[in-house]
Amino acid sequence: MKDKIRDKATELFLEQGFKSVTMDDIANEMGMSKKTIYTEYENKTKLIEDCVMNKFCSVSDGIDNIVALGKNPIEELYEIKKYVLSHLNGEKSSPQFQLSKYYPQIFDTVKALHFSKMHGCILSNIAKGIEQEIYRENLNIEFVARIYFSGLNSIKDQHLFPLPMFPVSKLMDTYLEYHLRGIVTPKGRQILNEIINSNHE
Repeated sequence: MKDKIRDKATELFLEQGFKSVTMDDIANEMGMSKKTIYTEYENKTKLIEDCVMNKFCSVSDGIDNIVALGKNPIEELYEIKKYVLSHLNGEKSSPQFQLSKYYPQIFDTVKALHFSKMHGCILSNIAKGIEQEIYRENLNIEFVARIYFSGLNSIKDQHLFPLPMFPVSKLMDTYLEYHLRGIVTPKGRQILNEIINSNHE
């Protein structure tokens, strides 16, 4: 029962936002009493925490599976971007913004985990790209990994990038291209252009 509640709550939180969805909404969606939810979770904050951590672990495992495929580093980043977007429902309601505003402790915990995961992933990606001669060999790898993470967080700020002007999927594509064009070699640029052109077809 706990898994079913968590899965439905996660779906609703990602579609409508953490603040917007009430325990009543979840109970109504599941055709059960609110009391049943409270037997599994003592309050909404505990439910949100479980949903966020479970989603983080699930997405992390998915990223690991993509990395294990051994694609070239440019393709790898595009596959990860596609995977993450599909699992966060495109973040229609910007749940991250609501999480940071109304549940800052949970947000800080997951942000630290997110940094650790992405930092390791990007460091490895850059090292592979340099080895395969598709990223420039003179890169400051730590700087690039940290500026990439910083940029990812910045583009989620709806004051800077309002949704009507910057739909999430398009914004992610633009950001990824911006990142890669700064670090690729001519060989890497050719791969990047091929991926961009095939995505536009």
